[in-house]
Amino acid sequence: MKNKFAKAVLALVVAFSATAFTSVEKEEKEVDVKTSKVTWKGYKVTGSHEGTVNLQKGTLTFEGDKLAGGEFVVDMASLTSTDLEGEYQGKLNGHLKSDDFFGVEAHPTSKLVFTEVKSTGKNAYEVTGDLTIKGKTHPVTFELSVYGNKATGAVKVDRTKYDIKYKSGNFFENLGDNIIYDEFDLVVDLNF
Repeated sequence: MKNKFAKAVLALVVAFSATAFTSVEKEEKEVDVKTSKVTWKGYKVTGSHEGTVNLQKGTLTFEGDKLAGGEFVVDMASLTSTDLEGEYQGKLNGHLKSDDFFGVEAHPTSKLVFTEVKSTGKNAYEVTGDLTIKGKTHPVTFELSVYGNKATGAVKVDRTKYDIKYKSGNFFENLGDNIIYDEFDLVVDLNF
């Protein structure tokens, strides 16, 4: 009888010990929106434009030292070009914020919520997330690298999925050199 009791106690101790070591707590780390940077680059037949947009808030979720999730809100009113100056910069910024592009007055923020994170190597992840622009949400997949308290990544976005069709060759004919390509690039450098 004593032997059975001792075995039962030992089994319980082993079971509790195993669960204590296998459960990893999730930790949310707030992104420093002042030192983090999001840059964009859009392309047209005759060249390109580039600029920045600010994060309003963001968090990365970790399980132990592994990335497990994330959520970001972008302040669309901060959208600006950095390759132009003066009057031309003002015109482009105004046009990008208009309903032809991002409709910032009606849609002041955009959002990205990670839905799946897969480790692809040391410090490297394939991330799938729901990207919301102009009230429309579509999945995007991209590579993200995490080193210490920094993360970097890049994603291509098809603007037409978010009802941004201005001068798209897929929706308008005879645009010639005025075509603006559907995909634009976002590059993020995050500090947390």
